[in-house]
Amino acid sequence: MKYFSAFSGIGGFDEGIKRVFPDAECKGYSEIDKYAIQIYEKNHPNRTNYGDIRRIEPGELPDFDLFCGGFPCPSFSIAGKRKGLNDVGRGDLFWEIVRICKDKQPKYILLENVLGLLSSQSTKGIYDFDTMMVSLCEIGYAIDFTVLNTKYWLPQNRTRVYILAIRIDCLETNEII
Repeated sequence: MKYFSAFSGIGGFDEGIKRVFPDAECKGYSEIDKYAIQIYEKNHPNRTNYGDIRRIEPGELPDFDLFCGGFPCPSFSIAGKRKGLNDVGRGDLFWEIVRICKDKQPKYILLENVLGLLSSQSTKGIYDFDTMMVSLCEIGYAIDFTVLNTKYWLPQNRTRVYILAIRIDCLETNEII
């Protein structure tokens, strides 16, 4: 399993992937917070940070099987202003996921966000989550999602939405993990 980690923070997705796929190989990550990068690099040395996802040229990325990331949540959170996909520099970064995955066509996409993602509306009457799911379908993926609370695994109470997208041709050929 080769993967690319976006919005990597200190490497939470990387730790989860390592537990499920001990031989997984990170082909790079994307993070801009200087403090998060310091911790990430301490825990995961010798990995390439491609920096700001908005500046990544997909053709410059190595191939990978899995794109994963917890894209910025303040735009969708009930604690935020709820600008959703219209929130420039935060909520609209979801479109960078679509842009990169449309070009790279990884077999799988695994995304995480806050529960408010399911009720956020950038356009009156149209839910951001629906727009996102349609967008992933349009670039060739079948989608499923679940809501999980971290309190069952960690000493914190955080309900999150997890989205798994599988490239349709992988389903057709039974090429699933």
